[in-house]
Amino acid sequence: MATRIRLRRVGRKGQSHFRIVIADQRAARDGRSVATIGHYNPRAKPAVLEVDKDQAVAWLAKGAQPTDTVRSLLKKAGVFGTRTA
Repeated sequence: MATRIRLRRVGRKGQSHFRIVIADQRAARDGRSVATIGHYNPRAKPAVLEVDKDQAVAWLAKGAQPTDTVRSLLKKAGVFGTRTA
């Protein structure tokens, strides 16, 4: 199973926020996910970003590929600085 780290939209119309989830790449955007590793609320002032860094690093080590948007959010959260190459 090829996994992706991506955003899952939650919240009502016009009040969206996102969960950062691990999902099968073939699953729908808001479909079934394997795990939730954080959340992101761009509507808050300032924007709220919380990520479980240990879980994110573990999933990256297992081969999960982040989407472009999630990659930039993980960089802001400092996940890529802790990753062992």
